[in-house]
Amino acid sequence: MEHRHPWRAFPPPTAPAPLRVLVADDNPVVRAGLTALLSGHEDTTVVAEAADGRQAYEAALRHRPDVILLDVRMPGVDGISALPHLVRLAPVMMLTYSHETQTVREALRLGAGGYLVHGEFTTEQLVRAVRDVREGRPHVTPGAARALLVELRESANAHEAAERPVPVRESAPEELSQVQSSVGKSFRSAFQLSTREAEIMDLIASGMTNQQIAAVCFISEKTVKNHINRIFAKLHTTTRSQATAKWLGVA
Repeated sequence: MEHRHPWRAFPPPTAPAPLRVLVADDNPVVRAGLTALLSGHEDTTVVAEAADGRQAYEAALRHRPDVILLDVRMPGVDGISALPHLVRLAPVMMLTYSHETQTVREALRLGAGGYLVHGEFTTEQLVRAVRDVREGRPHVTPGAARALLVELRESANAHEAAERPVPVRESAPEELSQVQSSVGKSFRSAFQLSTREAEIMDLIASGMTNQQIAAVCFISEKTVKNHINRIFAKLHTTTRSQATAKWLGVA
């Protein structure tokens, strides 16, 4: 009787198929560099390149990539204009030199799964970000995160100003000084968050993950979790969405 070893009963595991990426950038040097970086990893391959938004859409239809890397500023159809059409075909990660507040906000609003600014990530971080965006985990580099923080703080200040009572009589100079002093205090001071906790809460409200917050603040993920636990306790919340709603004054 033939004896078979149990381990021979199963075929050897097969390596997962490489992640298929489309690179869209009007600069041929940038395209070539990104293609070389990504293709240098056995689990990632670039299936197509494009020089503008129209070419990116046509290439995405033809090749059906797993992820699209998209520049913002390109001649013809730019990245922001093409984005709503591309996100219907595959997850899109913006990969650009632009980190203006309005551009970052618009890209994320239109469905970008991440926003990376050139010069703010390593090759390994890029490869990991591409895989994470494919799985629905957003990545935002520090330059883009700072732009979001500016937007959040301006929104909070506008919300505070809208709720501030309007004086009904002319005030003396000393009274005006007291009013201006009280105006400088945010409604969020009632939560009694420390400066670091307020910074982290702003990042939470921008949609960043613990890993991204740790990278931006130069602290460990464990420290981020400890801060978040204290933030939730002070805000009397149990989830990020509840905390964000309270923090932005919309709860």
